[in-house]
Parts: sequence; structure tokens; C-alpha cells
Amino acid sequence: MKNDGAAIAAAGMAPEVQARIAMLRSAMQDAGVGACIVPSSDAHVSEYPPAHWAMREWISGFNGSVGTVVVTPGAAALWVDSRYWEQAAHQLQGSGIELMRQGDAGVPSQEAWLATQLPAGAEVAVDGWALAWSEAQSLGRELERLGLVLRTDLDLLGPLWKDRPPLPTRPVTAQADAAAGETRQEKLLHVREKLQQKKAGFILLSALDDIAWLFNLRGDDVPYNPVFVAHALVDLRGARLFVDEAKIDGELRARLVLDGVRIEPYARIREVLAGLPEGERILIDPERTVVALAGSVREGVVAEQGASPVMLMKARKNAVEQAHVRTAMEFDGAALCRFMAWFDEASRTGEITELDVGTRLREERARHKDFLGESFGTIAAFRANGALPHYHAEPGLAARIEGDGMLLLDSGGQYPAATTDITRMLPVGVPDPEHKRDCARVLRGVIALSRAVFPRGIGAPFIDAIARAPIWADGIDYGHGTGHGVGCHLHVHEAPQRIAFRSRVSEHNVIDEGMITSVEPGIYRPGKWGVRIENLVLAQPAVNTEFGSFLRFETVTLCPIDLRCIDLGLLRPDEIEWVDAYHAEVRRRLQPLLEGAGLAWMKARTAPAASQFAV
Repeated sequence: MKNDGAAIAAAGMAPEVQARIAMLRSAMQDAGVGACIVPSSDAHVSEYPPAHWAMREWISGFNGSVGTVVVTPGAAALWVDSRYWEQAAHQLQGSGIELMRQGDAGVPSQEAWLATQLPAGAEVAVDGWALAWSEAQSLGRELERLGLVLRTDLDLLGPLWKDRPPLPTRPVTAQADAAAGETRQEKLLHVREKLQQKKAGFILLSALDDIAWLFNLRGDDVPYNPVFVAHALVDLRGARLFVDEAKIDGELRARLVLDGVRIEPYARIREVLAGLPEGERILIDPERTVVALAGSVREGVVAEQGASPVMLMKARKNAVEQAHVRTAMEFDGAALCRFMAWFDEASRTGEITELDVGTRLREERARHKDFLGESFGTIAAFRANGALPHYHAEPGLAARIEGDGMLLLDSGGQYPAATTDITRMLPVGVPDPEHKRDCARVLRGVIALSRAVFPRGIGAPFIDAIARAPIWADGIDYGHGTGHGVGCHLHVHEAPQRIAFRSRVSEHNVIDEGMITSVEPGIYRPGKWGVRIENLVLAQPAVNTEFGSFLRFETVTLCPIDLRCIDLGLLRPDEIEWVDAYHAEVRRRLQPLLEGAGLAWMKARTAPAASQFAV
């Protein structure tokens, strides 16, 4: 029933999408270009852009967080990875857009596909305000190799989108220094030290979380992400914040001015970049700055490409941030225990849906005074819906929780100095034995990586195999990464570290002390179920030897792993010891925060495994 409903919804959108593609093809013909690429990004290379920049969703009807649409005069296609294959298949029905299952055998790259669709010398347009500078460089080289030409000076979709949402106008607020652990003056001083080391006079910042973190400011311009639309330019003496001036009230403006921060109109950034003194050096992160903005720097100014030092500073949480995260995990875990006690009873009635799950969990988190909102839309996926890694229940289509199975629950919260992200499996009735075996395999992967010791600064992709090994051993794999960085009251997906063997190894995609990263292996069986168990971990010093400095992970997430979902017979004794030790810590930290049904549920679920089941 769920898939049929989604197909009906997609079919209803199809004529509108077809009309939009027809308008785009007409605009392409007028501009003399052979193809148009529509990425998912915005003018700040955001993973989750404000509605104003949701171009790819507007042209295709597909609303996943990633994906790229390519349109030619005779064809259209969407490239998306395995997390969204099923969702995209439903949402593209009747649109005329072909689904390209990125990463699947035999699926061509966008560039290779374009080479089969276009004559030599044809121009391929991408809006330069939605394409990272680094991507523009690599795309341009590959298209040139194939005999095609990249253009980034055309915005073909903007004039067509008549009811386009405006840029958000919600106010910017200050984050307390006590939550940040450093003042904005101290952070700006560190950035200037980096400028001096690089012999540069300026650094351009465009990534919204970098700007929010550096200036100890937060916003509400993007759902779930406490950031605001802005650019920033920092030099050796001062800083400029390019933002809608109406979003900064008089009191905050005065405080910023005292800290040497000048507020200027958002659109003025290009004019300022074009007017920099000749002979200056400016640092620009090519992966976090769009090509149109980088191209605004005047000739005669040296634009040095490199990873943003602010991104790297932000990723390594200071001691104050770490302490706040540990505290937030306690009341976040308590909220989850209260919710799960309720779910145990409510799921027996057969009267609740996946949407009810998200509503009740949000209510439990909101009972704490520091809860500021969810860090992403809750994923509550029952039975086969769990096989869609980024599934979201919709009104009228959400599955009813009844019978036997498991609920995959992936959720998170925002707090004044912390962001949480956790996934747990919840039993309903009597789960399938093979489903429980999959849960055990995934838990073994979590345990393996959580207790690993590894060299400081190791490439994050290299430790992915530690989590996958117990799953690979049974000839099983999953398409997404095992871990991503997490901010402190910022993005739930934070650069630079990404634990995924398919991701690019670089000097910055590493695990270093103070980084908070998710550990979330999974198994997905389409039409049956999906399993994912996720904790957040904090990289801490482990040991220094003659062989170097080594790190370990401290598990900071505090919530029971429901062993009713696990075939404990697949776990080794040392793995069961890890579970018991983790549950003992959960019980110690959460017991003072719980009472009644929530306390009873937590105690039952954190009892030693041997006392819960015959192991």
C-alpha cells in the first residue's frame, strides 16, 4: 500500500515536471547550449539548501538530499546513489526522467552519458552559483576530454521558476560564549594566525556552518540546520559579514562591531572581491565555495585553493564543547527511554503509525528546557520501509505499526551546544529470526569500530573496513558510508571526516582528536526490512608509543540497544561484554534523570545480557 500511494503521488506531479523540462529545453535552445546539469547544491555548497535554491527538486519532483538531474534536447536523467533508488523510482514515474542508479554496474557517469547524447563541441550549462569551484574544475576537464564545453555563466532555471521562494529573512541570534568554549575574538585570532602562516591577507568563507561557528552566531534559514545565509571575508585586522542586514538587530550589531566585525549587504560580496588590492593573496576552499563566487576575485589577486582552516578548527571539538555534548547526550537518552517505554505499550494496540512515532519522540525531547528542535526529520520506518535508508513517512501513506516486525528509528536533536544523531531498532510483536541475525551482524560492526585503536590522523576511509568486516564475512554489504562528522548545535552531517571506503582519501578526510563521528553500519533487504544501529563517538587519545600516537573512540550516545532485536548467539563473549559495559554506563548516567515507566524500561533493557536471555 505504501508504494502504491507513493506512485500515485508521483504520477500527479509528472505533468508539472514534464512542463518544466519543456520550458528548460526551450531556454537551452535560446541560449545555444546542448545540455543543462542541475545539481542539488546552492550558493553555499550546502547539503540541505534553503527552499530558494531547491532547483533540482523543482525541475524533477525528486526531493532526496542528493542527486543530479541532466537534461538534453532528447533525454533527461537523474543520478542518485543507493540510499534513494527506490524513492527516486517512485517520484520520477511519468516524468520522462530516467533513473540512473549511481554506483550500480553498467551505469554511465553523467559526463559519459552526455558524450553519447551530444555532438562534439556542444556546450553544457551548469549554474555557477550552484557548483563548487573544485567540481567545476574537474567537470570542465572531463567534458573537455570528451569533446564538450562547460559553461557556468548561465542560470537557465531561475527565470523559469515564477513562484520561487524568496531568500529566508529570519533573525540571526548569538550563541553564548559559554556554549562555544571560545569567544568570536579568540576564534578570529586563530584564523588570522592561519593567514599569517599562509602569507595571505584574506580568507573567503561561504559554507554556512563555518560562518555560524566562527562568529558564534546561529540562525533558522534551513530546516533542522541552525545556520543563516551569509558570506564572510576575514583579513589580518578585521572581518566582514555579508548578510541581510535586517536579520541582525541593533544589540547584536553593536556587539559584532565591538569585536571588529562589519555588517554589509549580502549581495555586496562580489563587489568587494572584485575590489581587493592587486597583489594580495586570498584563501578559498574550492570544495566549499561556488565557482561563480571564486570567479569574482579580480585578476592580479592570488586565489590560493585549500581546505578551510575554519572547517578543520570546527571539526576538532574543544573541551567545553565535548563536555556539553556529554551532558546533552544524557537528557537526549532519557527522552528516548521515555519514548521507548511508551512505544512498547502503544505498538501492541495496532493503532499508531510511523508519523505518530515521530510526533511522540519530538514531544519527549521537548520536555527538556534546552531542546531547540530536531537535527533532521525523524526516520521511523516499519518493516520493509526500513530498507529505504532515508525513508520519511508521509501523511496518508505512513505504515501502521501492527503485527510482527521491527521499527528502524533514526532521529536527533539540537541543543545549545550539541547535536545528536542516533538509530535504534525497536521490536514489534515477534521479530523474524533472520531479521534478528541481521541486527546482530550490524551490532558486531558497531562494536568492532567503537573499540578500535588507530593511529592519530588516519584517513577516515581506511577504518571503514573495521565496521564492515563482520558483515562482509557473511557476504553482505551496504551502500552508504559508515560514519560522518557531527557538529555542535550545527549540521548533523559535518565535514571533513567521512568513514566510507568509497570516499576520496585526502589529507583532511582524517580522524583526529576531538572529532565527533557517527558509527552506523546497516543491512537492507528490499521488500523485507532494513537494519541500522548508530552511536556517536568522540576521538580521544589512547596511547603514545615508539610507533606513534594512537586514538580510540569514546561512545557518547547514551541509549539502550534493545537486545530483543538481537540474535545474541552470533555475538562472541567479548562482544557481549562490550554490550554489558555500555549498558552499565547508560544505566549509571540516565538513572538519575528517569522515573516511572521510563526508568523501569531503561533498567530492564540495560540488565546484563545473560539475565535477559539464555546466552
